[in-house]
Amino acid sequence: MDFSKFFSVILLACCLCMTCNNNAVVKASHRIYPEFQSFQAKKVMKLHRTGFHFQPPRNWINDPNAPMFFNGIYHLFYQYNPKGAVWGNIVWAHSVSTDMINWEALDPAIYPTKPFDINGCWSGSATILPGNKPVILYTGVDTQNRQVQNYAIPANYSDPYLREWVKPDNNPLVVPGVGMNATAFRDPTTAWQGKDGQWRILVGSKGMHVGSKGKHAGIAFLYRSKDFVNWVQARYPLHSSAHTGMWECPDFFPVSLNGKAGLDTSLVGKNMKHVMKVSLDLTRYDYYTVGTYFPRKDRYVPDNTSDDGWNGLRYDYGNYYASKSFFDAGKDRRILWGWANESDTAQNDNDKGWAGILTIPRMVWLDSNRKQLVQWPIKELETLRGKKVQISNQQVRKGEHIEVKGITAAQADVEVTFLLPSLDNAEKFDPSWVNAQDLCGLKGSKVEGGVGPFGLLTLSSKHLEEYTPVFFRVFKAPNKHVVLMCSDARSSSLRKSGLYKPSFAGFVDVDLADGKLSLRSLIDHSVVGSFGAGGKTCITSRVYPKLAVFNNAHLYAFNNGTGTVTIESLNAWSMKNAQL
Repeated sequence: MDFSKFFSVILLACCLCMTCNNNAVVKASHRIYPEFQSFQAKKVMKLHRTGFHFQPPRNWINDPNAPMFFNGIYHLFYQYNPKGAVWGNIVWAHSVSTDMINWEALDPAIYPTKPFDINGCWSGSATILPGNKPVILYTGVDTQNRQVQNYAIPANYSDPYLREWVKPDNNPLVVPGVGMNATAFRDPTTAWQGKDGQWRILVGSKGMHVGSKGKHAGIAFLYRSKDFVNWVQARYPLHSSAHTGMWECPDFFPVSLNGKAGLDTSLVGKNMKHVMKVSLDLTRYDYYTVGTYFPRKDRYVPDNTSDDGWNGLRYDYGNYYASKSFFDAGKDRRILWGWANESDTAQNDNDKGWAGILTIPRMVWLDSNRKQLVQWPIKELETLRGKKVQISNQQVRKGEHIEVKGITAAQADVEVTFLLPSLDNAEKFDPSWVNAQDLCGLKGSKVEGGVGPFGLLTLSSKHLEEYTPVFFRVFKAPNKHVVLMCSDARSSSLRKSGLYKPSFAGFVDVDLADGKLSLRSLIDHSVVGSFGAGGKTCITSRVYPKLAVFNNAHLYAFNNGTGTVTIESLNAWSMKNAQL
């Protein structure tokens, strides 16, 4: 990603008011702070550091880059500042793993050294070429401050860890064309190969182009190559969308119509759909559509089941950005990584000596309704589960808070299924409630409803002075029930200033015929990652409690609706630390 012009006065004003085109905007976190970007904290604060989410021992981290599975090893690269806890001095840090949970750090793989990347080595992707040869494509900022697309290859393919990467002198491979904005041309995708033998990649951009639908359109430029070295721009983008602004970190991949198995990025056929994901620079969220790829025309057309813009589907309705997926050939699954930035200030980050985490890698597949994706934490995470407690067939009446005792509530994995005996008292749904986050702000965890709010109070202090509620509320529409899922950080900390504490929320497309709603929350000191209805709706919140820390954190199940709900089953585990 490019952050050099990221914070114009307009965007700052937009972020400060937290609304833009009726959509809430994640707090700005990539301003350039010259006084901090090369300041190394003497001590790393342990308060709020995570135990099982990926983060380096210190300093700034942002986008996951080029995740891949190669010869039995998972490789993860990421944007990293080796000198400080704010954005700046960015290199491609590199870590390896056999399970994507426990990691070993290696030396940085890519850093600015050449004329084609001397002013920045920004985000990119990995492709495994025939002959089992990995190659990285990444954005470099050259001596003219143009964003150009470069490649890097391993110095030694026999090294299982691929420790050293070489940037050949025939870089750059792709440069912005005539009429393009050279400062908005970045983040090449994993390549896919067509039946014609040609490779294809996308590069994110914005502006006016033939077929791009206006000067404020987001654009995914398409390039083709026969040899992966000489690339030619296609006449038309693969896809663009009006009034969406800069498309960062585009991702494009197939998903099967049947089952959870992932597909190689180059596969095309009748029994699949394609997913187009973009990270919108203006809103700081990741949006996707499900649609059809026409390989002969090299065009992508989203289905009409969701909005192709700011009101569209999101991977995650919380603090989640710059995601990257890859096909895990070892286990035939598609894996999704995302970045969750901090919600505190640059001064806070500088003081604590670190900033940013990556979310737990998620397996992703197409829902049976073929309208959206489903996401779930990878199975390997369960190896960190420790002591377990269970609750079953426990009624939760109006106003009750039932504590889940016997686990480390500050670092836990919780799965719960609620049974709703009746939906008769569900509140009437107002059709004007199109924005879930606004609705959650209006009807928070304390606002009594007919069916809900009910769910979990995570990272709670003993007497509920602070807590992060993750909950559902059910409404009655003319022909269906509408389910709202919230992860509301407004009560998450007693701290009054310097924190962004939003009421994150999304709607859940779920059938309530059986009267059940499930929730899984991964609680890890300063992050609560939640998965509603088996992963149909996901929300990640970054929070900073003052009282509910370490052994003073508590976990409750609660119900503030008039109707009683039942905990059909609740399983909660203390989580061990991952090896990072």
